[in-house]
Formats: sequence, structure tokens, C-alpha cells
Amino acid sequence: MNIGLAITGSFCTYAKILEIIENLVKDGYNVIPIVSDAVVKYDTRFGNASAFLEKLRTLTGNEIVTNIVEAEPLGPKNMIDVLAVAPCTGNTLSKIANGISDDAVTMSAKAHMRNYKPLVIAVSSNDALGLNMANLSKLFNAKEVYFVPFRQDDPIKKPKSLISDLKLLKKTIQMAEKKQQIQPVLLASD
Repeated sequence: MNIGLAITGSFCTYAKILEIIENLVKDGYNVIPIVSDAVVKYDTRFGNASAFLEKLRTLTGNEIVTNIVEAEPLGPKNMIDVLAVAPCTGNTLSKIANGISDDAVTMSAKAHMRNYKPLVIAVSSNDALGLNMANLSKLFNAKEVYFVPFRQDDPIKKPKSLISDLKLLKKTIQMAEKKQQIQPVLLASD
């Protein structure tokens, strides 16, 4: 199976996503990395952008899709079976829900969705239960969109924040390929 794995600017999740990519590749999946502009541009307290991109390239053995021009052919050429946006920030969530395609991740989502193939979303947003709740709801009702189960990561200090359990990404992808939503979607807080 060819998995497009689109990564957005939820920098705190990068170590976990690299571990998951490594396991997917070991299990025989061909992982095509796709990244948002923020992933390419920003060095953060969680790491250096160029070092992260090099790890992605090394782990997957594939070139990274970094811009709209590189992302656009993914749909017409039918290059991926499942597209997973993991992590998916609130910014990216809102763009996908409203048909905005202004970077590699959102363009790949648009290009992929036109083929009626599974789009898997792993929410990682401090505002998913705030203004972004409308976008979350919109995508919950969209065809071929599946969610990695999520929970509030800190209900007291960040009551509007949701984070997907990335350990469930592979299972969610497998079920989405069968056109099924993994259940339960809402997990208890840690």
C-alpha cells in the first residue's frame, strides 16, 4: 500500500510520528512524505527543520513533497491509496474543511479526495473544541474522511485542545482502506 503521510506544524508530535513512519516502513508500506510550509521553514525547540526533513527522507527512502506543484499530480496520477494528515493542525483542518489548497498538504488532500479515496486525519489542535469545532464537524460528515481517535490532552489547562492517539494511526489507516471508521473516536483523557 502507498501511504501519503502529510505532516503539518504540530512540532511537539514529530518524534512520535518518526517512530510511526519507521514502523510503517518496516511493515512493508511505501510512505510518501508530504510536508506543510511550516515544517520546511521553522526550527523550533523540538528540533531543526532540515534535520527533520533528512530523517523523513532517510526513513521513507522517498523524496519529500514540499510544495503545491509537487503535490498536485498525486491525485491525477493516482499515486497513493490512503492519505494521512498526521499531525493535522487546526489551521490545516480548517483549510481542508473549506476547500483551501495553499500548500503541499492541503493540495495533496484536495487532489486525493477527488479520487474518493480515504483521507485519514490525526487532529493536533489547541482550538479543535473552539472555533475549529465547526471544521471538525464538517469533516466528520464528509465522505471518505476518517479520524484517528482523539482526546483532550489537558482538559483543565487547555480545555479546547484535542490530540489524536498516534499509536492508532496504522489501525485507522487499515480500517479506512476498508471504508470503516475506527471506534471509538472519542477517547477518555489520560
